[in-house]
Amino acid sequence: MSTESVPPDDGGFVTLSSRIVYENRWTRVREDIIRRPDGNQGLYGIVERGEFAVVLPLGRGPDGPTVTLVRQYRYPVRARLWELPMGMWEDRPDAAPDMVARGELEEETGLRAGTLRHAGMLYQGAGYSTQRGQVFLATDLTPGAPRREATEGDMTSHTIPLAEMDRMVRDGEITCMVTLAAIALVRARGWI
Repeated sequence: MSTESVPPDDGGFVTLSSRIVYENRWTRVREDIIRRPDGNQGLYGIVERGEFAVVLPLGRGPDGPTVTLVRQYRYPVRARLWELPMGMWEDRPDAAPDMVARGELEEETGLRAGTLRHAGMLYQGAGYSTQRGQVFLATDLTPGAPRREATEGDMTSHTIPLAEMDRMVRDGEITCMVTLAAIALVRARGWI
C-alpha cells in the first residue's frame, strides 16, 4: 500500500515503515520511519511494554495514617530507589489491572488489600514508550509474608507515617516518577 494513501494520525504523523529491532519477554523496541506534520522524514525509537499497576498502600498506625514503600536497587540508574509497590504480569498480559495491583502488593510487601480504589491512569514515558500504568489506593490492609520474585531479592518494604513520605517527596528522597505521579493522583482525589 502506498504511504500516500495512509492518513496521518491525530498528531499529523504518518508511519512510513516499522520494524522490531529488539525483543525479550518484557520489552520490545521498535523503529518507525515517519513523516512529520511539516513533511520531513525522521526515525522514532519506541519501547513497547505491557501495562503495569502501581499501588499506594494506606494504613493506620498509632499516630495516624501510614504508607508502605519498597526500596530496591535499580540497575539502569545504579541506585537504590524508594517506590510504591508496582509491577506488570508479562506472562498474563490480559489480567485485570486490579488483579495485578492486588498481586503485586502482596508479592512485594505481604499486604492484602480489603479495599482497592482506582485512582487513574498514567504513561510511564510517553516520549519514548507505549507503557501505561493503572494507579490504585489500597486500604483495609492485612499483613502477611512477601512472595518476591528472584529478581526482587534485594527489595525491602517499609511502613512509614504519611507525613514522613511527604517529607521524603519534598526532600528529593523519592525520585521514582511513577511513584511521584501516583501519589499526586491519589492526593488530587482527596484520598490522602
